[in-house]
Amino acid sequence: MHKIREKRILAKGIVFLKVDAPLVVRETRAGQFVIVRTNEFGERIPLTICDSDRSNGTITLIVQEVGRSTKDLCALNAGDEILDILGPLGNPSEIKNFGTVAIIGGGVGAAELYPIARDLKNKGNKIIVILGARSKDLLILEDEMKAIAEEILITTDDGSYGIKGLVTDALKKLFERGEPIDRIICCGPILMMKAVTETARPKNITTIVSLNAILLDATGMCGSCRVMVGGESHFSCVDGPDFDGFKVDFDELLFRNKRFLDEEKKALES
Repeated sequence: MHKIREKRILAKGIVFLKVDAPLVVRETRAGQFVIVRTNEFGERIPLTICDSDRSNGTITLIVQEVGRSTKDLCALNAGDEILDILGPLGNPSEIKNFGTVAIIGGGVGAAELYPIARDLKNKGNKIIVILGARSKDLLILEDEMKAIAEEILITTDDGSYGIKGLVTDALKKLFERGEPIDRIICCGPILMMKAVTETARPKNITTIVSLNAILLDATGMCGSCRVMVGGESHFSCVDGPDFDGFKVDFDELLFRNKRFLDEEKKALES
């Protein structure tokens, strides 16, 4: 059992949880994730390790309510316990001095990117962050990103904060002013990652995407998270989650991520 030490509401339907996980925290590195099960009847939920504290044996998870199991997880409070936390899983992100790195997050994708941006900053990179959200009240981790970034650009779909538009609009502004960018790392909705990749492709800037394929066992055995990368089959859980965006078949990934929509709807209604 894993006790919740702290809970905060970051935005509507988005919750910050600091949880006891001493065995996980010993090995975790930026870019990895865990599988969480709230109780014996719950689904296996993949969640990025947003932060970790080895001295206290805790990890930080940021959870968005999107289905029955995440709704149940978000309903827990400090002092409650989570049945299972398995991890760290997945391959760590590549952390070295690339030069100038644009970190681009859509929605809760910022949770995946925060530890990566922090570690890249510590390696001497210049960090430029672009965060996108539907509206200002759904934006998360702005202050945390400001603390490590040389520059941060905010976009909102409705124009309630920052630039009205998409993260690709902010990326184009960087290109237009001649900002030298050596690497792009992005995480968020599949269509957003595809759009960022296609915006970067003419510039031939290496673009790394953290794929949110549907995970089940997270050990490479079930095949649920299969993605096509460079015309070859890969599993997001053991080969990723980071991949070269120029090689990802985003259309297939989007199609596969829709295959349990009916079951998810029934679970929410039950």
